[in-house]
Amino acid sequence: MDKPMSQYAADAPRVLRDFLTYISTIQGKSAKTAHEYYLDLRLFFRVLKHNKGLVSKDMPMDQIPIDDIDVDFLSQVTLSDAYDYLEYMSGERPTQQNSAFTDYGLSGTSRARKVSAIRAFFRYLTDKRHVLDNNPVSNLESPTIRKTLPVYLTTDDSVRLLQSVQGEYAERDFCILTLFLNCGLRVSELVGLNLTDFQGDTVRVLGKGNKERTVYLNEACKLALENYLPKRLTPHERDKNALFISRNHNRINVQTVKWLVKKHLEQAGLDTQKYSAHKLRHTAATLMYQNGVDIRTLQNILGHTSVNTTMIYTHIEDSSLREAAAKNPLASVKPQESKQQ
Repeated sequence: MDKPMSQYAADAPRVLRDFLTYISTIQGKSAKTAHEYYLDLRLFFRVLKHNKGLVSKDMPMDQIPIDDIDVDFLSQVTLSDAYDYLEYMSGERPTQQNSAFTDYGLSGTSRARKVSAIRAFFRYLTDKRHVLDNNPVSNLESPTIRKTLPVYLTTDDSVRLLQSVQGEYAERDFCILTLFLNCGLRVSELVGLNLTDFQGDTVRVLGKGNKERTVYLNEACKLALENYLPKRLTPHERDKNALFISRNHNRINVQTVKWLVKKHLEQAGLDTQKYSAHKLRHTAATLMYQNGVDIRTLQNILGHTSVNTTMIYTHIEDSSLREAAAKNPLASVKPQESKQQ
């Protein structure tokens, strides 16, 4: 999301704009996060107005105006209203707004994000602005999210992917894949890299919530960069410091990176439905853990705020654990054959 709040939230009531300003300037949330909160709260307001009969029942949900939402309206919100909203999200909300073949009902992960936005908004109104005496959603629970193990490429598949890179921008794409697979970067972090972020064998990475971390570059990364930089396209002035440049001479964007990763996965004969740019981050984390990187170090490399997020990689099948089980001195003890009576 490159647009300023004044553009994407032009229809937002003052109380919502103030909240978005607060999370951006005081809490340091990214522009992308602020925009997602705006979308989530806009839909929440629309559902509220629809359910309370403040607009025609025939009015499409996505056309309901929200510019009249004020503190008086918000003071009437109840926990039941929030439950009704979540019921709509889980059963009636289209998953693809502009498709005639859409499914209905958002995933637990999507609904949990919307709960997070509502909670943050009402905490702001009660604890920071003090315009509400009571927080109506203080007891609102997030939907249960089924935890799944991360999908990742094996070492052999990763090598296969790198060796299959070809085409007009092969040096750039090889460097992108190498940084993903060795540094565990998020897509947004990779596209945000600047030439000035590199110093010696380190790179400064700007992660979620504008939090900076330092990532060390191994020989593969340094060689990939050395090979790419002489082939780097000359960017437009506004993107003169961007590391990765598109064929249009702009900073490469998230969608382009996702597309080129899919393209090279397909060239390598790997499943493009199973693997993606984000799965390369999982691959880097998994391979590092399986090869002896401790969980705290891995947390710092990946830029996780909580080690609990990183702990998912400890549940992945590890060949060393299999080997340890096989080396148990009792591993060869077999059950005795039962004696016939």
